[in-house]
Amino acid sequence: MGKKMMHIGLEKGQIGRYVFLPGSPERTEKIAAYFENPKEIAYNREFRTFVGQLNGVDVAVTSTGIGGPSAAIAVEELYQCGADTMMRVGTCASVSPKVSIGDIVIPNGAVKMEGVSHHYLPVEFPSVPDFQMLKAIEQAAINLGLPYDVGVTITKASFYTQTSPQTKPVGPELIYKWEAYKKGGASSTSMECAPLFAVGASLGIRTSCVMASATNYKSGKVKEGSEKVNVEDRAIRTAIEAMKIIIREDQKGE
Repeated sequence: MGKKMMHIGLEKGQIGRYVFLPGSPERTEKIAAYFENPKEIAYNREFRTFVGQLNGVDVAVTSTGIGGPSAAIAVEELYQCGADTMMRVGTCASVSPKVSIGDIVIPNGAVKMEGVSHHYLPVEFPSVPDFQMLKAIEQAAINLGLPYDVGVTITKASFYTQTSPQTKPVGPELIYKWEAYKKGGASSTSMECAPLFAVGASLGIRTSCVMASATNYKSGKVKEGSEKVNVEDRAIRTAIEAMKIIIREDQKGE
């Protein structure tokens, strides 16, 4: 054991190398329900942590709160505690007809429409996940028979500058950028992917993201029958299956 981390309240040795990263503290409990021997070990501010095992291997889940700044803090401190493989688990919004409510979204890159990533790497450096983890998440979605999309996600720094940009003084610039991103093929948006990938790259560790879309394209309204889709559960089940794949691949490599 060493010093206790300032924000997440953990010490080195309390967690293994594999960590799930939901935004919501409440979601940590739902993810930990899939663990063997789940146990809550810390809860400070927005950072709530459970530990347990998947197929006998130590895993953890730590909530990061909303947005890049707190997500970056979590990744930095979890890394100091021994983690080197981190997977964000959450929801997103569709910005493309390719993504419908309930679809699994697997980012292969993130638009850096935020500020945190620029404190880690030059603006020209792409914000991308670990390729091995990306492939494992795709295989997990296939194994579970869930519809999925692999594509570019938009990481925004502010929720309401997307949902009501016309009310903001810089509204025309925001609207122009969103349309450009969509024309470039972006298919989803959330608030943590770009900094997660950038911090991971700067530390030399593996990061990735699996999300489920909470909206349909444009209208944001649910389509007929979609009220039966448990969006959150789809994301969690895919993440659990993907991490099991990653653990098995790591064990084979060792």
